[in-house]
Amino acid sequence: MSGRGFWFVVGAGAGLYASVRGRRLVYRCTPAGFADQLAAVEVGARAFAEEVRTGMAEKEEEVATALQLPRAVSVRRAAGRAPEPALDESPHAGPRALAASTATRSS
Repeated sequence: MSGRGFWFVVGAGAGLYASVRGRRLVYRCTPAGFADQLAAVEVGARAFAEEVRTGMAEKEEEVATALQLPRAVSVRRAAGRAPEPALDESPHAGPRALAASTATRSS
């Protein structure tokens, strides 16, 4: 008698487990489920990118310390992107190599 009760409980548990897993699978195949999965991938990608940026900043700080570089350079990089160089807005601005070669010819 106890054997029948045991197998009844095992069967009921297996049926419940299959029912829950089936519902989850069906939900994942709906448009809302796809949107949730895409959002989860996006969150994971952002977290990974942030970890990579943090690791790069830490490693740059270690290298700057080991090479005894000025602290301002490494701190600027650790805070995020390095500032963009200012663009020359003059109408005659061109690549530096071109500007240097034309300056030597005109002299």
